[in-house]
Amino acid sequence: MSILIKPIITEKATKDSELLNRYAFVVNLKANKIEIKEAVEATYGVSVEKVRTMVYPVKRSTKYTKKGIVQSKISAYKKAIIEVAEGENIDFYSNI
Repeated sequence: MSILIKPIITEKATKDSELLNRYAFVVNLKANKIEIKEAVEATYGVSVEKVRTMVYPVKRSTKYTKKGIVQSKISAYKKAIIEVAEGENIDFYSNI
């Protein structure tokens, strides 16, 4: 089971990473905080101080088009905010 799916790189997440040492990740829905902490420490080699998680529900939308009613769905996902120790950072762009 892959715990870390992908990092979230938005303006808000970038600002948090620069100012507050917080990084955002999309994680597996079934992963708990302890598993997320261990996965981040093993993958990036940093010491994690705090993990916060949020579960976003499924979003459904209906559009009325020429072809009729079109329904769409955005899957549910879990987001984790990781706070690393002072003086440490995670470089997402080192492999490019």
